[in-house]
Amino acid sequence: MEPLAVRIRPERLEDVVGQKHIIGKGKLIDSIMEKKRLMNMIFYGPPGTGKTTVANLLAKITDRKFYKINATNAGVGDLKKVIGELDTLLAINGAVLYVDEIQHFNRKQQQVLLEHTENGKIILIASTTENPFQYVYKALLSRSMLFEFRAISPEDMLQGIQASKLRIEAESGKKILYDENSILAMARHAAGDYRKMLNYIEIGLLLENGNEVVFEEELVERILQKKVFSYDRTGDEYYDIISAFQKSVRGSDADAAVHYLARLVEAGDIKPICRRLLVMAAEDIGLAYPNAISIVKSCVDSALFVGLPEARIILSEAALLLALMPKSNSAMIAVDSALQDIENGEIGQVPNHLRDSHFTGAKRLNRGKGYKYPHSYDNHYVKQQYMPEILKDKKYYESSQTGQEIKFSEYNKKLKK
Repeated sequence: MEPLAVRIRPERLEDVVGQKHIIGKGKLIDSIMEKKRLMNMIFYGPPGTGKTTVANLLAKITDRKFYKINATNAGVGDLKKVIGELDTLLAINGAVLYVDEIQHFNRKQQQVLLEHTENGKIILIASTTENPFQYVYKALLSRSMLFEFRAISPEDMLQGIQASKLRIEAESGKKILYDENSILAMARHAAGDYRKMLNYIEIGLLLENGNEVVFEEELVERILQKKVFSYDRTGDEYYDIISAFQKSVRGSDADAAVHYLARLVEAGDIKPICRRLLVMAAEDIGLAYPNAISIVKSCVDSALFVGLPEARIILSEAALLLALMPKSNSAMIAVDSALQDIENGEIGQVPNHLRDSHFTGAKRLNRGKGYKYPHSYDNHYVKQQYMPEILKDKKYYESSQTGQEIKFSEYNKKLKK
């Protein structure tokens, strides 16, 4: 028997779980469906995110024969077999050829695909879990529209299970009951892979012999074969752990930072961790090491792409890096001080020499008059007033004198002497 994920595969585009950035009213894939005009496409993203389902639906709505081959075990012979059916009644309206894991095709195999997509009889939809700009033949990539499929969030998985509950019951012959926290616990462990999530549901149906299956903590632990560590994201425990995580990084305690990170990772939801790491890079490291936020952004993107369990390594690297770096909160203090003045009404008029002068009549209003262009002076600096008159002596920024910020501070002091 086919897996549950295949048996209840969505039959309408609106039933696809997640991918709201490309599927939905006014989005590109819906527009393609409405016009029934397909083009070569490359679907890029992690497994279990709906790539095969969407390809199948596109073929169905445009009345084209759907062929699927997996590049991990297919060769040129499999391609020629599909091509041989193009002029038969089997593919009278043309065909959609779905090549899964196209990164496993070599350059020659991808060139064969290119040759037969040029005449329009074959519409190629290829999927890959790897960066297509590195693994897909450039000529093929340039002739295809690229769509990025994103990992499915636990909340979207919950909605998907709720929406497909009746179909699951019809397929299994069992009534399903559940509490949302248990479904979310499984969703977090599925790490963005909805196919894996449905596999968990199917395992639960097999473990229970009766006509009614209740997905609650005990059953979920049997399914996952591990203790479910979870927290209520609206409760105190969640905020306590997040708070302790940031304060440990801020306090340069690498061991405590990893401890609290591990508790967050064990709960299976990495998005809050990623958000907090980016906040810490700006709030607590700041100008002491300005490149921290770029490094952390790369780590965050990588963690979200690969998903758990491997994401734990990337997140640990980011957290340890931040904990060990010099610290500065001068950027936060500066902007908060400026915002406080604005809130108190201390704003003032922009000095006339700084105001926009790129419009007709600006000269008559003396806009921009007296502005000194710094690049025309030695060291690209000239002293002039930038603050509004009422704030001309105000100081928002004070260097923390740590890390790279020391160099910035010394340079500016030297510059302004």
